[in-house]
Amino acid sequence: MVGFGLLSLEELHLCHYGLGGYKVLATGSVLTGADLCYSEGVPRHSMMCILLFVGTNGETFFNTAALVSCVQNFPKSRGPVVGILKGFAGLGGAILTQIYAVIHSPDHASLIFMIAVGPAMVIIALMFIIRPVGGHRQVRPSDGLSFSFVYSICLLLASYLMGVMLVEDFIDVSHTVIIIFTAILFVILIIPIVIPIYLSFTQEPRVVSEEEALLSESGKQDPGKSEHNDGQEIIFSEVEEEKTKEVDLLPALERQKRIAQLQVRLAQAAAEGAVRIKRRRGPRRGEDFTLVQALLKADFWLMFFSLLFGSGSGLTVIDNLGQMSQSLGYDNTHVFVSLISIWNFLGRIGGGYFSEIIVRDNAYPRHAAMAIAQVVMAFGHFFFAMGWPGAMYIGTLLVGLGYGAHWAIVPAAASELFGLKNFGALYNFLTIANPAGSLVFSGLIVSSIYDMEAEKQAQQPHEGQLNLVSILTSFLNMDEPLKCEGAICFFLTSLIMSGLCIIAAVLSMILVYRTKTVYANLYGKSRT
Repeated sequence: MVGFGLLSLEELHLCHYGLGGYKVLATGSVLTGADLCYSEGVPRHSMMCILLFVGTNGETFFNTAALVSCVQNFPKSRGPVVGILKGFAGLGGAILTQIYAVIHSPDHASLIFMIAVGPAMVIIALMFIIRPVGGHRQVRPSDGLSFSFVYSICLLLASYLMGVMLVEDFIDVSHTVIIIFTAILFVILIIPIVIPIYLSFTQEPRVVSEEEALLSESGKQDPGKSEHNDGQEIIFSEVEEEKTKEVDLLPALERQKRIAQLQVRLAQAAAEGAVRIKRRRGPRRGEDFTLVQALLKADFWLMFFSLLFGSGSGLTVIDNLGQMSQSLGYDNTHVFVSLISIWNFLGRIGGGYFSEIIVRDNAYPRHAAMAIAQVVMAFGHFFFAMGWPGAMYIGTLLVGLGYGAHWAIVPAAASELFGLKNFGALYNFLTIANPAGSLVFSGLIVSSIYDMEAEKQAQQPHEGQLNLVSILTSFLNMDEPLKCEGAICFFLTSLIMSGLCIIAAVLSMILVYRTKTVYANLYGKSRT
């Protein structure tokens, strides 16, 4: 459902961008109406700005509804769930483009009509079945196999779309062939429905974890205990307070037993008046935070700025991909837009999968995978800066994979550190980092450097050309935006973006160091 979000703008090319020529939008770069209203010519059409604002924010609402519901339904598989959902959100533009190719209409109004009506019909049809339905109480032994099956379908879909895009870009295929391509695409999209159909006709024993059994027994023995706690933790005594870290490092089941013993000792000591009881204000990491409570935590801001530097630099490349390829002498700029769409999709799928391996098999913080993705992006920006032959293909691959991985790792990590109760508000606040990074990096750094280099080239007359002719040509073309040619156009910009990715990786590793104990508590039992 998220993949067909309204006005996701993945395939909108060459949108004029004020200071620096043209801005290419692609692959998951979901912009707000305010972003587009900064474009030249749009301020004269206030109604268009309002419609864009409503459309893009409506897409964000459906994105959040599907993501929050599915994470609550599969809390034991947050990485795969987020990776799959965000992956299809990034691939939605490529899918809609292929569908539009079947219509074969040069009228742009038909494209807008299809984007407005088609996704809305799908959303309305499915909105009543997308809801939380039990979470940990519905864990099945076949969940791992089901996710593996969906992953294989995702890889098949990405490979197929990339092949179709390349064929349609380089070969003039007939309309009949396009229809066949689209029909095969629909078949691949429908294949995952086999999983719910199969599970509907088979009954599997649900998995009840030892922690859940222990909690249910304690709830039966003292059902009123949770009402008195009210989210506050009791520090049992000054002696036990010193042993808090030691208790936190124990496996989950052993930790529950230790806490139960301490509660008994507390009750006995409290009856004798021998223990001074302290109450802690606010939740601990791993419990349910409100947005205000999360904003007071250093971990939240480390995650926010790591996302701002990492995803912001990636979105800057996506926004300026057309200019970058043109400056290096490539004519078919839309090929790179299509390729980065596929790499973004694979990055989201792969980010969710590999971060889940790190968490499940090693009980290690999920942001370690994010740091790796940001280092990969740093290498991609370095290739863009060098401008070597084939650098556009390698840079697009590395930046697309790293950028996509952010959107599979960050939502899952936020739900683990700050809970699921207010996950929608926390997630959407974190996503502000993406357009904020693009606004600063693309709107200020990239545009300023590009214009500076373009002006330098405009002031240098070509070899063998008279100064009078050069001045006359410049006068006749004064209304056109200046263009820059060569690797120098984005050399400094790409090095700055590479440095920002390194800073983002350092912030991620700081967050890893701060949250190792939290992840050991959450997932350490899986290794015992």
